[in-house]
Amino acid sequence: MKNYLAMISCLVLLAMASACTTIYKTAVDERNVKTIASDTKIKAKILAKFVDDDIVKTLDISTACYYGHVYLVGEYETEKRKKRAIEIAKKTEGVKTVTAYLLSKRKSGPCGTKDNITITAKVKGKLIKDKDIWSTNIDVKTVQCNVVLVGIVGSKEEIRKAIAHAKSVEGVRSVKSFLKSAH
Repeated sequence: MKNYLAMISCLVLLAMASACTTIYKTAVDERNVKTIASDTKIKAKILAKFVDDDIVKTLDISTACYYGHVYLVGEYETEKRKKRAIEIAKKTEGVKTVTAYLLSKRKSGPCGTKDNITITAKVKGKLIKDKDIWSTNIDVKTVQCNVVLVGIVGSKEEIRKAIAHAKSVEGVRSVKSFLKSAH
């Protein structure tokens, strides 16, 4: 019984923490609540279609959506998978445009999953430390040690600084920015 109550307490705390994070992200996001909700719905629809699709591999491609503009970032094993992912995104209701940063999957090489995770964490850490950047507005994705920045920030200066932080991380091959300025 004690374990059951402890588990319920943990679940309640997790739900509350998640709600607080959502409220915070909404408060600092450059988009209004209606736009955030619409973008979240579009992203969820695309991910659901990816899961149901026999061709696309869900875990290989990350999806982001801002003002109806969808960004697909990741890797693909075959040209057919790449084209199918883009096609699914384009045909999803509410999508205005699709931008893809998709690299052909390598069998092996000097940059693996561990390297990508480490680079992503280091870039996010630098963004969080910079008090001039709303780091929660920037999605950081790393593919084959190439950093991709997606999001809506408050100024062109934030974009410049975010790119500089990403480039300064050891092991980063390149930085591609899809960041947009709200002003």
